[in-house]
Amino acid sequence: MQPAALDAAILEKLISAAVAAPSMHNTQPWRYRLNPDTVTLEVRAAPERGLRFTDPMGRGLSVSAGAAVFNLRVAVAHFGWDPVVRLLPCRSQPDLLATVRLAASPRDGAGRHDDPHQELYDVIWRRHSSRSPFSGRRLPPRVLGELAEAARAGGTTLRVADPEETARLLRLTVEAERRAHEDPRRLAESRDWVRDTGPYGIPPAALGPRDATGRLPMRDYLGYPGAGPDGHRDSHQDGRPPAAVFESRPTIAVLTTDQDRRTDWLRAGQALEHVLLLATSHTVRASLLHQALEWSDLRWSLSDGHRTPGHVQMLIRLGYGPSGAATPRTGAADVLEGETPARADDRVG
Repeated sequence: MQPAALDAAILEKLISAAVAAPSMHNTQPWRYRLNPDTVTLEVRAAPERGLRFTDPMGRGLSVSAGAAVFNLRVAVAHFGWDPVVRLLPCRSQPDLLATVRLAASPRDGAGRHDDPHQELYDVIWRRHSSRSPFSGRRLPPRVLGELAEAARAGGTTLRVADPEETARLLRLTVEAERRAHEDPRRLAESRDWVRDTGPYGIPPAALGPRDATGRLPMRDYLGYPGAGPDGHRDSHQDGRPPAAVFESRPTIAVLTTDQDRRTDWLRAGQALEHVLLLATSHTVRASLLHQALEWSDLRWSLSDGHRTPGHVQMLIRLGYGPSGAATPRTGAADVLEGETPARADDRVG
């Protein structure tokens, strides 16, 4: 069996898979270019869609781009190639975050592709963040083990916090939410990405409710109820869903890396997306608690008191419940630069 022909239609599917990855505030801060000579896709940062105040160091942007790289790997494998990934391949081009070369792929004696990631291709389109309450049903150890192994395969560690640590992590997240609501620049930036139309941002219908008990601090993109641009309350009604009671014993998984370089952020993003896709394949829902990671002191505090060293890159809330609402995505043509193959016989050897 030969790989599929790399024509414009398949290239569009590859890029569409990449942009289906999660990103902070659904900013989709990436762009792509095909190098036809090496049959390599370049993943580049789009800093104009970065979050200047919420993510000034670009860590969240890099994690988001890493998630897109993993989706690209899955799609490349699905169409029969071996995805060869390089992170930060050119120091003189800091916006070039990764390259994915479409190499000839080994297959087993039955003609099957040997990359297990290809099986997640259909899941890419079903994965959505779920900001709704989950049930009290616990995740089976087998599923948690698979998620941990997926993270480990990506050079990261995923562990489930015990009840005491969960309470501490949620307290830090509550503090981060409070700070963000009292910071006019961050609040304005967050509100700017809540959008009714267009391919970027989060539609109001996808925001989800707040926890009526205040125990589980889901991100409130609009600020406190009735808050004005300066964070103070007024009588304005923003149409957000009513508060709801969330699960009393949330499952919070902590994703960490040994180091904290840009390459580690990109690896964390790949591991994160692998975990999210695998969770989706098990009908496990997920939402991301990123708020405390956006404040340097709170981020370091996330690791305090745990015997295993590491740099926290994401808190993942896992559980069973309704699937999340879909958020918009830009078209592949809008983020793909340069020439694209037009002929169905443009093959990778």
